[in-house]
Amino acid sequence: MLTAVRDRDAYANLALPSILRRHGLRDRDAALATELGYGTLRAQGLLDAVIDACTDRALSKIEHPLLDALRLGAYQILRTRVPDHAAVDTCVELVRGDHGSRSAGFVNAVLRRIGEHDEAGWLDRLAPDPAEDPVGDAALRHAHPRWIAQAFADALGDTGDELQAALAADDTRPQVHLLARPGEITADELALATGGEEAPYSPYGVHLEAGGGDVGELEPVTEGLAVVQDEGSQLVAAALAKAELLGEDTGRWLDLCAGPGGKAVLLGGLVAAEGGSLDAVESSEHRAELVRRATADLPVTVTVADGRDSGLPEGGFDRVLVDAPCTGLGALRRRPEARWRRRPEDTAELTRLQRELLVAGLRLVRPGGVVAYVTCSPHLAETVGVVSRIVGRPGRPGPAGEVEQLDARTALPDDVPGLGDGPTVQLWPHRHGTDAMFLALIRKPLD
Repeated sequence: MLTAVRDRDAYANLALPSILRRHGLRDRDAALATELGYGTLRAQGLLDAVIDACTDRALSKIEHPLLDALRLGAYQILRTRVPDHAAVDTCVELVRGDHGSRSAGFVNAVLRRIGEHDEAGWLDRLAPDPAEDPVGDAALRHAHPRWIAQAFADALGDTGDELQAALAADDTRPQVHLLARPGEITADELALATGGEEAPYSPYGVHLEAGGGDVGELEPVTEGLAVVQDEGSQLVAAALAKAELLGEDTGRWLDLCAGPGGKAVLLGGLVAAEGGSLDAVESSEHRAELVRRATADLPVTVTVADGRDSGLPEGGFDRVLVDAPCTGLGALRRRPEARWRRRPEDTAELTRLQRELLVAGLRLVRPGGVVAYVTCSPHLAETVGVVSRIVGRPGRPGPAGEVEQLDARTALPDDVPGLGDGPTVQLWPHRHGTDAMFLALIRKPLD
């Protein structure tokens, strides 16, 4: 799995299931393999810092397969209950079989040096002084690139305990969240059928414990009654459906960036209950086909087009979801390799695209209608930065004109805590148990 992620830019959550099947791993063996693979990917920055301190060879000069083995061994030594000698021996033999005794000797020597201290001991030696550099200290302790730790600190307005908690939440094994499809099954029925628990906030959500087997084999999922969807995604999509409209309700909704279709399933189910319809736009034919399959039994029309120029009628929709492409920093706990793939410079191109999509959404919504701008990221440039550039500030309208920003908190269930002062909403794994979804609701004034 580590090789697939490194060499082919594979996604761990997609690569691992086939690897487990190919090697016939199930139950405890599969759970251990998952923990070692995902854990090694999550902790890569910390592991590299420790490896670097234990060898005179620059990391860039270490052959990739040897570096993978060192990371795997270091993770076991520092963060698992696997005995040090077992971690060292298995990694050394792994290398010996493929790369010979000399490489095995190198790996053996480095891993034995790593085993001289536990994780706390290495952090005492390598982490910056938290009094002088709290962000750098938190970044290394929780194995995040510094720029991501700084983005979290900026969004939280905190470089202390809450920053530590937010980063730590990315290293926990997240529960599986299911969406009970509206009109097909209720959350309590789904919980009973799966042995899960109803979600604390979403009326459509059910939580399953991590490591409970292949979710795709659950009967409600195979029968199309439920889909996997984070509770945060459910909350922001449902918020659009709840937002107050002005003027006549035409029953036409739009999902402007619909692939792979999770939110379209929820919106399609909700609008169907009102006798309306949903248009779904997706620029990729492959992802558009995923939307078609997911919404096949719903009043959903899928269009393959760039959301910035969809060809749909301007002013033709009551509600528009702009779930814009983003860095995905809000879902790092579910994508172990993602924190090391993204770069700070990625945000510039993405924020330009996000602004253009939001402007397009505001063109497509009718007077009195509402646009929900959503990202799975807490990065200020992708969230309030985009909204303020388009909506403007009091007395200084943006390029979208005199639009009204609604208090998004009022469109969420009353019992969701820690939503701040508004008008936008930022969810967090450590506060809400969801992905770090951002939501802004914007209403176009009546003519």
